[in-house]
Amino acid sequence: MDFNDLKEWMTLENIYDLIHEYRSLGPLPGILLPMLEAFLPFLPLVVFVLANANAFGLWLGFLVSWIGSCAGALLVFWLVRKYGQGKVLSFFQKHRQFQRLMDWVDRHGFGPLFLMLCFPFTPSAMVNIVAGLSHISPLQYGLAVLAGKMVMVFSISFVGYDLASLVHKPLRTVIVLSVIFLLWFIGKRIEARLNKSVSRDNG
Repeated sequence: MDFNDLKEWMTLENIYDLIHEYRSLGPLPGILLPMLEAFLPFLPLVVFVLANANAFGLWLGFLVSWIGSCAGALLVFWLVRKYGQGKVLSFFQKHRQFQRLMDWVDRHGFGPLFLMLCFPFTPSAMVNIVAGLSHISPLQYGLAVLAGKMVMVFSISFVGYDLASLVHKPLRTVIVLSVIFLLWFIGKRIEARLNKSVSRDNG
């Protein structure tokens, strides 16, 4: 299927047929896909959240995505904390910047982690691994994940839960794309500022 075929296929009717088939599978795939993204960060979390919001509605779609995303993040954290202190830690200790980031998380804890997890384009897989290797308490990290992912998942669900309006209302489409770009931009700015703070604190 080339680009032109894809463009012709992308009608509102075909999109709704796809969503209907997805919805008929129940909420389990909607939970598993965001959960899998925590292990395979190249997977498109934003697409999964949008699919859930359109298949199950704003609130149930948000809940399904939030449960899956939080479960994946906490599972990666637990696995690294329980089994990764040897091999994984020795591998990352060779990278000075990673070691600095771990030390910085140990000192600053909840606040910066919460901020980073609020934005969909933050490298959350790296955040989960760093937190697992650091000395932050599981309760503290769990609260940061639950709160940060709640903000992030609801933001995506809210701006993109109605595909029909995106097709019929170009202004809404522009607003949605602008919000997504703004979330990406703010997330990258915060990430850059945190990196500078890490370098300064460990300098």
